[in-house]
Amino acid sequence: MIADRPLGTDRLSLRRFLASDGPALHGILSRPAAVEFEPYDVVTHAQADDLARERASDPRFRAVETRGGTLVGTLYLAPSGPDWWRTWELGYVFHPDHWGRGYATEACRALLTAVFADGAHRVVARCDPANVRSWALLERLGLRREAHHVRAVAFVADSDGGPVWHDAYTYAALAEEWALSGTR
Repeated sequence: MIADRPLGTDRLSLRRFLASDGPALHGILSRPAAVEFEPYDVVTHAQADDLARERASDPRFRAVETRGGTLVGTLYLAPSGPDWWRTWELGYVFHPDHWGRGYATEACRALLTAVFADGAHRVVARCDPANVRSWALLERLGLRREAHHVRAVAFVADSDGGPVWHDAYTYAALAEEWALSGTR
């Protein structure tokens, strides 16, 4: 299974989180730009330590580390729907200081190649249309935009307690599309 084996590229290691990754995870998730489109706000040192401990035992999360040992991002890959659908959902958050270096593209490509090699039928990803970097990444990876859901998601409430709605794009790729692409 993909969660149980190491993955990597020439520049990156995609590994399971360690309980000791809290300080490095804080370096990412404490940055407003990194979490601007996430369903949570910036995290404190204590929250990052807790998250690292939780993620260390959660096979859905991968730490993305340079070969030099710098944690530059996090990946999320979780089953979506019944097992027999063989559908997975992809998510990612990268440190803004490392944007523009191709790390997110490289890491996501390695993870998608592995999950499709393991028998996935489909991988989906969602993002806010205002998050141009995110949907541009998904398109670079070769995922297709399947939907624009209008006012479909809310993570916070307004001053009156009502939801603050935003739109969401849904992207996807099928195994046969990934195979035809030569895994990019």
